[in-house]
Amino acid sequence: MISVIVVDDHAVVRHGLQQLLGTAPDIDLVAVAADGQEAVDLVRLHRPDVVLMDLAMPVMGGVEATRAILAERPETRVVVLTSFGDESRIVAALEAGARGYLLKHTEPDALMDAVRSVHAGEVPLDPRAGRVLLDRQRAGPVAAGISHREREVLELVAEGLANKQVGRRLGISERTVKAHLTSVFQRIGVTDRVQAAVWAWEHLR
Repeated sequence: MISVIVVDDHAVVRHGLQQLLGTAPDIDLVAVAADGQEAVDLVRLHRPDVVLMDLAMPVMGGVEATRAILAERPETRVVVLTSFGDESRIVAALEAGARGYLLKHTEPDALMDAVRSVHAGEVPLDPRAGRVLLDRQRAGPVAAGISHREREVLELVAEGLANKQVGRRLGISERTVKAHLTSVFQRIGVTDRVQAAVWAWEHLR
C-alpha cells in the first residue's frame, strides 16, 4: 500500500483528489494539507511514501515545503501537482528535491500511475513540463567529457524513462544502462537521477 498526502490550498482540488485516490486499492490517502507548513507537520506525523504538492500556497509555498520535508524525511517522494508549467518553477521544484512534476490537467489514470511510478523510483514528468525543460537545454564545454552513448542515456533519463525503458529504446541491457549512469553521475558530479535530469536540462541540447 502506497501512503499519500495531498497538499493544495484549494478545497475543491483537495476534495477531488481525495475522491480519485480513494478509488485505488493500492493507494492510501492518509492526510490532506492546505499549505506547505501544514504539509511539513503532517509528513512528520504520518511519514508518507508520496506527497502530491501544489506550488503556490499561503504560509509556505510548495518549493520551500518540499525542501523542508526532504531535509527531515528524504525517503518521502514529492511529486509537484500544479497549474504552472513555466521553466523557472519546474527547475526550482526539482532542485528542491521533487521527484516528479505534473500539471493539473493530467488525466486521472495518469495521475495515479504517476504516484505508483514515483514510489517505484521513477521520475514522472508531464509532457508539457518536459518540453519546457528540453527547450532550454544548451550545450556547454562541461558536456565534452560525456560519450555519445552516455549522452543518449542521460537524455532519456531526463525525459523520465526508467532504466528498463532506456535499455529498450537504445537496444542495450538494463545493467549496461546502470553502468553508463554510474559513469555519468561521477563525471557531472551528481548523486541521483533527478539531479542528473536537471543537469541534462541545463547543459544538453
